[in-house]
Order: sequence, then C-alpha cells, then structure tokens
Amino acid sequence: MMRLISATPSPYARKVRIALAEKDIPFELVTEVPWNADARTPDYNPLGKLPVLILDSGETVYESDYILEWLEFHHPEPSMLPADPLERLFARKLEVLADGVCDAFVLWFFETFRPEDHRSAAWMERQHRKITGGLAEIDRLLPADREWCAGGRFGLGDIAVGTLLDYLTTRMPDLDWRCRHPGLADRLERLLERPSFRDTRPAPQKIDASVV
Repeated sequence: MMRLISATPSPYARKVRIALAEKDIPFELVTEVPWNADARTPDYNPLGKLPVLILDSGETVYESDYILEWLEFHHPEPSMLPADPLERLFARKLEVLADGVCDAFVLWFFETFRPEDHRSAAWMERQHRKITGGLAEIDRLLPADREWCAGGRFGLGDIAVGTLLDYLTTRMPDLDWRCRHPGLADRLERLLERPSFRDTRPAPQKIDASVV
C-alpha cells in the first residue's frame, strides 16, 4: 500500500489526500511536522517539503502538483481534470492562484515567528496583498451560478480552491474573506458536504523548531 507523508494543516498535502479519496485509492497516512528536527520528510524528498507519496516499490513522488499529475497518469478514473482543453487550462489557472495565495500566507505566517520589533511590515503587507488579491481574482473568475469550478463537474479546480479557503479559515481567522466574498464562502460550504473534504479538515500543528 502506498504511504502519504502529510501535515494536518497543509493545503498542498490535503489536495493529494482528496484526490486519493475521490479516486478510491487506498493509502496509509503518515503525519508529521516537516520543520521539526525529528521529521523524516528529507529522507524521502531532498527538498524537505510535503507532501510525499511513497510507492510500493519504495520510490517517492513529491510536490503536490506533480503528485496529482502522477495520479492522473497512473489512475486516470475518475479524472480530476476536464476533458475540454480550455476548461483544463482554467482549472490549472485556479490551482496556480490558490497555490500562490497559500505560498504568500506561509511567507506571512513565518514572519510572525520573529520578535515583533524584528518583523518587516513591508514584507508582511506585500504577502497580505497577494492573499487578498488572489482571493479577489478567484472570486471574479467563479460566478455564483457556476456550480463546479471547471468542466461542469467536480475536479482539480474545486480541490485547489476549496483547500485554500479552508486553510485560511484555520490559519488566518482574522482575515474576513467570507464577508468580502460570500460566493466563495457558499462554494466552500458545498464542498464540505463531500466526504473527501469533510474527512480531511485541516488542523494546526505545533512547530517546535526555529524556522526564522
């Protein structure tokens, strides 16, 4: 059985967990904090990043985007990508935006680990602009009457957008994105009705190591 090294709050790992569940692929979930000294992640990914999919052969597949592509190639049904090329590109665009907002949040979040008088206000504001700008663009691209993000059915776009929104709910509760983007809030609530989303809700983990 394949194993997936994951962190409970990680939206990147959660994308893979949801895809595995939707494709009904059995796997063993291994949870750790990749920043801590006892993390095994570097043993399986030279970049030291999660998620990592460990195959039955012992070979590893890492980086969420590549893992999802690997799963589409080796386990094509049900596909998480639309058949129409333009809709497929649109789903990928949503994934780029969602991952970019998550990346910006991580940079903002780790800056908060510094003593307050050592934090860069300009740096934090720059990341905050990326977060709010990315959310606004996703909202613009997804009118309320569009049930699924791309291709007329559940897939990669929904996974990317939904995991981003739930991640911000958990990690950045003071960001009032729900009032600014009620359509996205409704979209998340619909997605949380799916077992693959409901069973993978993010939860904070304690980081013991110094990361800044």
